Amino acid sequence: MVELDQYKHALSNYDGPLKELGASLDLENKKRRITELERMMEEPGFWDNPEESQKVMKDLRGMQDVVKTYQGLQSRYEDIQVLLEMGYEENDPAVLPEIEEAMDEFSTTLEKMRTATLLSGEYDKNNAILRLNAGAGGTESCDWAGMLYRMYCRWADSKGYTTEVLDYLDGDEAGIKSVTVQINGENAYGYLKSEKGVHRLVRISPFNAAGKRQTSFVSCDVMPDIEEDLDVEVNEDDLRIDTYRSSGAGGQHINKTSSAIRITHIPTGIVVQCQNERSQFQNKDKAMQMLKAKLYLLKQQENAQKESEIRGEIKDIAWGNQIRSYVLQPYTMVKDHRTGAESSNAGAVLDGSLDLFMGAYLRWLANGCRKVDGAGE
Repeated sequence: MVELDQYKHALSNYDGPLKELGASLDLENKKRRITELERMMEEPGFWDNPEESQKVMKDLRGMQDVVKTYQGLQSRYEDIQVLLEMGYEENDPAVLPEIEEAMDEFSTTLEKMRTATLLSGEYDKNNAILRLNAGAGGTESCDWAGMLYRMYCRWADSKGYTTEVLDYLDGDEAGIKSVTVQINGENAYGYLKSEKGVHRLVRISPFNAAGKRQTSFVSCDVMPDIEEDLDVEVNEDDLRIDTYRSSGAGGQHINKTSSAIRITHIPTGIVVQCQNERSQFQNKDKAMQMLKAKLYLLKQQENAQKESEIRGEIKDIAWGNQIRSYVLQPYTMVKDHRTGAESSNAGAVLDGSLDLFMGAYLRWLANGCRKVDGAGE
């Protein structure tokens, strides 16, 4: 059957990438390390230091998951080969749906693992702090910020990550003016760093009686949540610290107290805010942690352009600076202007299906930020 020949050819194309993935994962060393850690756990006194033992357990689980997933990939590859042989022997088209399903599962898992190998940055494994700010477009942009907030929460949920709102400001009529959310999970920052920039929406306005098309913009800033005490000197004279009353959607997002903190680092213009904790002191500590992390990252950069990227200086939240466009009218398409990645299923993307864009961004970075052919605007 022609279909079997097509599946056989498609499967053979995965042979090289599967072997390359195995080599890049350094599986033999991981297996040896797993054995070492398991022996360590059996030693007397291992649990005497809870913090250290938890770190060991986390490392062990991570390596075990990688090895198990790759072995599952190999097994699935072999299963598909067996199904193909059965199809040829029996010449039965009934086996085709099973082969198609197995191929889809195999290719999806392979791509996820290949993407994960690109997460090699210093803080890629960390939790992420993501901030959305509505830009040009008024109520439309506030509504767009609310849509993006939902998108990232849905994405986080699909990964098994948790979210914690640190700062929240409602829109005047609808949506969100700004929101800062911490997304907790392995590699959260590594994936979400692809989202930093201006996001553009084109749609028929639900707030316009004439039903005209409207373009809206929202900026997204992303930074890693760096918990360790960073060696960053902060001069108190360089800080402006403001307190304000917490606000949120009917108390749903945060505790409404007068303990919210905003810290402005005057020399750089960096502004961090936190209103999630119960006390002003806790909010100040979290905000200072965020400020130090941003200043530390700035310090690591080699040029002014990278500095502006780290501190979220996206010139104008308006036309011409967008990294990604989401078009809902007159057709549906989501396109990333850096990598050229695009999807015609805008609904799925807005429901949190972002792996296509995150994977393309990581490959784009690994390729020296060279745009692929046909990337367009």
